[in-house]
Amino acid sequence: MRTFKEKQIKASEVMELYKDAGWWNERTEQDMEKMLSQALAVGAWKNNTLIGFARAISDGIFRAYIEDVVIHSSYNRKGIGTQLIDKLSKELSDIDVISLFCEEDLITFYSKNEFKKSKSQFVLHKVKR
Repeated sequence: MRTFKEKQIKASEVMELYKDAGWWNERTEQDMEKMLSQALAVGAWKNNTLIGFARAISDGIFRAYIEDVVIHSSYNRKGIGTQLIDKLSKELSDIDVISLFCEEDLITFYSKNEFKKSKSQFVLHKVKR
């Protein structure tokens, strides 16, 4: 696992992972490049092919938010997601609270990676139309 500072993560490679997962067809490569320049991102490679990606946004002190943990379907359930979360967590070790949201079927995975389900908070979204 490497951060974007250690090995460049190309927008086109991330878009291929999203495509494989059926995510974010409307995102452009230009927007992805901008996102990569502003987020803490980590990647996993097999040979020179990006097979896993995760990113976090943070204020640098109090809060960080993990987003877009995606593994190519050919490499699911091989420990890559755990390694990406571990690498991001180490990079964010000075942050008080690291949050994420996920689909219900992933709660067990994130619980095994030391995240706890909150009973007192709810996720709300305001989506650009």
